[in-house]
Amino acid sequence: MRVPFKAFITMLMALLVLSGCSRIGLAYRNLDVIIPWSLNDYLTMNSTQKDWLDDRLSEHLTWHCSTQLPGYLTWLDRLQAMVEANQVTEPQLRARTEEAKQAIAQISRKITPSAVELLGQLDDQQVAQMQDAFAKDRREREAEYLRQPLDTQISERAERMEKRLKPWLGSLNAAQEQRVQAWSASLGEQNRAWLENRTHWQGLFIEAVKNRQASDFPERIAKLLQDRDTFWTPEYRVAYGRTENAAISLLVDLMTESTPAQRQRLLAKVADTRKDFTDLSCLKVAKAA
Repeated sequence: MRVPFKAFITMLMALLVLSGCSRIGLAYRNLDVIIPWSLNDYLTMNSTQKDWLDDRLSEHLTWHCSTQLPGYLTWLDRLQAMVEANQVTEPQLRARTEEAKQAIAQISRKITPSAVELLGQLDDQQVAQMQDAFAKDRREREAEYLRQPLDTQISERAERMEKRLKPWLGSLNAAQEQRVQAWSASLGEQNRAWLENRTHWQGLFIEAVKNRQASDFPERIAKLLQDRDTFWTPEYRVAYGRTENAAISLLVDLMTESTPAQRQRLLAKVADTRKDFTDLSCLKVAKAA
């Protein structure tokens, strides 16, 4: 469900939940370069819009680094303590998940006024371009996630999960591989529910942007960006809860089956992530203030 500034949320979310980026500090420092390139996938901005976006991105990154990153360090400390005590339990992971959701919601609230202003600047050609880009995005994702037989979808989902886990745990052992396969199979047709919900939300978003001169436009965009779950399809609402529960259960079981070497690797990765954050100059300035 990419929209202007969705790349910003996604990057920060990825940092928060340990995406596997080998140099988080480098990625974070270059968000102002990465995000405009991401936006170019959906619309072509004129020079005035680009200049405006550069200024807003700088402001948002300064805010995020000075006010939000300290909380991420605390989050990492809690994660580290869980692993060190071998207490990666369902209640603990649910608590970390809720903290992550709250952090993402805070970012979304902060950037909503900028998103509203940027969207309000678009002309009809740019809106049409965005609509075409959404349609292309949908076709590509249907080809990637839905056109294969269900057993292929399950196999590829398991492969993607193992790829995400490898930087943090290394190669999985046989029991862990079997658990990942069982997790993927349990999700069944989740790909379809996810993509149909994505398409539904994009349709609502485009409809709102087409009516960007309406008096309730800021409120409609704010609702779409900040309260996404109120727009979920009934099928996705059920699938989301099942998927979250399955993911938490999977991580608990993987850690139960983990080796000392895997846990040490995970702790080292958490420590590296923490160092990448603390090395950011903007965070050092915030601490000194």
